[in-house]
Amino acid sequence: MSTEAKTLEALQVVLRRCDKALRKASNTIINEGVSKYPIFIVHQQPVNMGILLIEEKEWSFSASTLEEFVAKNLIEGAKIEGFKRVYKAPEQFLCLFVVKEQDAQFVFAPFLPIN
Repeated sequence: MSTEAKTLEALQVVLRRCDKALRKASNTIINEGVSKYPIFIVHQQPVNMGILLIEEKEWSFSASTLEEFVAKNLIEGAKIEGFKRVYKAPEQFLCLFVVKEQDAQFVFAPFLPIN
């Protein structure tokens, strides 16, 4: 099992609870013209970027964008186009930047089906 799959598995329970709120935040970021590339920072410790949306016991979620990641030099200017190519459809997937201890990785998680 890949590292991304293990991380997604660990986050599944909290993502089920937060799916609607994260979907709404993603749609707002896109529809208000803030960014075409919303990124949700998933963290266990406070982070100094994004806007805190959801604070849970295990994981918290902060809303950010590709533009903020570039401004804070987390994504280099030369890698922007590559990031955009791998970025999955935001109406179907959440782009998560999962920060756990000293490790961080991007993970794309599908939204739950709308009932």
